Amino acid sequence: MRILFIGDIVGKPGRSCLKSYLPRLKNKQSFDFIIANGENAAGGAGITENVFTELRKLGVDLVTGGNHIWDQKDIFNFIEGEPRMIRPANYPVETTPGRGSVIIEAKKGTKKLAVINLIGRVFMKPADCPFRSADRELALLKDKTNLILVDFHAEATSEKQALGWYLDGRVSAVLGTHSHVQTADERILPKRTAYITDVGMTGLYDSILGVDKSGPLKRFMTQLPHRLSISDGRKVFNAVSVEIDEENCAAVSIKRIYEII
Repeated sequence: MRILFIGDIVGKPGRSCLKSYLPRLKNKQSFDFIIANGENAAGGAGITENVFTELRKLGVDLVTGGNHIWDQKDIFNFIEGEPRMIRPANYPVETTPGRGSVIIEAKKGTKKLAVINLIGRVFMKPADCPFRSADRELALLKDKTNLILVDFHAEATSEKQALGWYLDGRVSAVLGTHSHVQTADERILPKRTAYITDVGMTGLYDSILGVDKSGPLKRFMTQLPHRLSISDGRKVFNAVSVEIDEENCAAVSIKRIYEII
């Protein structure tokens, strides 16, 4: 089984990059599942139903979320009834709409993959424990499939690495998102779980984390609020390709993809 996981899609440039590069990539190799973090896909903060539909039409099988998942109020109109859009599982279960994990089936064949979305707590807003939430979601999935991928949307490298080691041998892959900067530490952990601290970003290349440079620079230099905007220009496509042995659910390989468009 081969999975393509695309790093945080940021605004219109990210969606444009996806439209331009994904068909070329699919011509080179086939994927059973294509997953993307889309919590910044609408204007750089949040996601709307129209943008979600656009990502699906471009070939994304499942969209995961993170700390900006609620920034666009339109999310509340569709997330509850949309199984191909998930949010962090460690938001309060009783009061948060949507779902934190899901099992998806490949378009062809009988292949099934479970995906869990989690959010970190270090340098982030309060959330339930991602480690215990992972335990809870795995208990719910154990009788359905052992092919499991985790998108861990977190700030601290140490927290991401800790979850990777905690879930080693229990899931097929732990892939970090949120920082928008691709890390060069992809590896197969000893018990055959694929890991990377951050998959990176798909969006504006000559930018600061996907937004125009002027806004963040003014914020840093003046300590005052300044509007963030996203224009156009060169784009970057960040992703990882993960191959999993379906017999034992162990990761075979993980490869970074970094293309400037």
